[in-house]
Amino acid sequence: MGIEEQITEIEDEIRRTQKNKATEGHIGRLRAKIAALKIEREKRAKGGGGGVGYAVRKSGHATVALVGYPSVGKSTLLTRLTGAASEAAAYEFTTTTIIPGMLSWHGANIQILDMPGLVKGASQGRGRGRVVLSVARASDLILFVLDGEHLEYRSLIKELENANIRVNQRPPNISITKLEKGGVQVESTVRLTRMNSELAFTVCREFGMHNALIIFREDATMDQLIDVIAGNRVYIPAVWVLNKADLIDKAGKKLAQEKLAGCKPLFVSASKGEGIEEVKDAVGEALAFIRIYMKPQGKGADMSEPLILRRGSPIREMLRRLPPDVSGAFKAAQVWGRSARFPGQTVGRDHILQDQDVVTVLVRRG
Repeated sequence: MGIEEQITEIEDEIRRTQKNKATEGHIGRLRAKIAALKIEREKRAKGGGGGVGYAVRKSGHATVALVGYPSVGKSTLLTRLTGAASEAAAYEFTTTTIIPGMLSWHGANIQILDMPGLVKGASQGRGRGRVVLSVARASDLILFVLDGEHLEYRSLIKELENANIRVNQRPPNISITKLEKGGVQVESTVRLTRMNSELAFTVCREFGMHNALIIFREDATMDQLIDVIAGNRVYIPAVWVLNKADLIDKAGKKLAQEKLAGCKPLFVSASKGEGIEEVKDAVGEALAFIRIYMKPQGKGADMSEPLILRRGSPIREMLRRLPPDVSGAFKAAQVWGRSARFPGQTVGRDHILQDQDVVTVLVRRG
């Protein structure tokens, strides 16, 4: 039996198994087995030269992938956001390649990628799905596009999860240290209500992990533990858009809001240009940009062209964007703004910057 057949058979067994306290260990073992089989599938594909990948030349300060079903208006939305021309017509699978465009937002340049529509079975290669998922996996943000006829968003999430993409989640706060001996040891700094040691042992065995120290620092689930052990997950923020809102009546909008309550979508009409500015702001805010203004020593700050970083960036990240003769001679920095305890505070490489800080780099002489 091949890997795909094994995965399908195990998924069928999970569906047939009644979920209760007595079967959680069995289900945990099956889910872990599926995760291990998928890792093996990826290894075999790469070893045979058939690994899935699709290179898109990145540009700008961040990359956003447009993801949605065919014919929901992704191409028109790209044109409205960036002005880039993308093939568009009223039939499925119009976009046959990756179309890039550039969105300018408060000094940041954001690359937007229009891609073929995602269909059921995309993670198994249907409808160029592996290309779409490969590009989405490498993006900084996913912009989901739905319309009134395509409100079933869970299928999109499922295809991304099958490609090891976790949407609007953060990495679980679980640490795993492999040991030479001693078996699997489970510790926690919080009360675990969704996991127990026996279930953790079961999951570890399926991955061939027999000696390890696992520390839970949050009340994590079995699936989160599997994600950490697998080690190949990516965590990407997302924004949701319901396009063609001008074609939906009042009752239809109420129904859409109920069905998409977990997504909190923005209602827009790309064809009429309605709601586009709200989408731009949502994308920019989700990417968590901050603007840093450089002030040469003894001169005024250049407020016309900020340095664009991501929220939580330290001085060392800023230095990577500066010329080598400046970053290489770095001695300290002076900071004015919200991150400074007082104007002109002298800080080191680990100082965390905040939006609209003004920074002077002090360099070693000679």
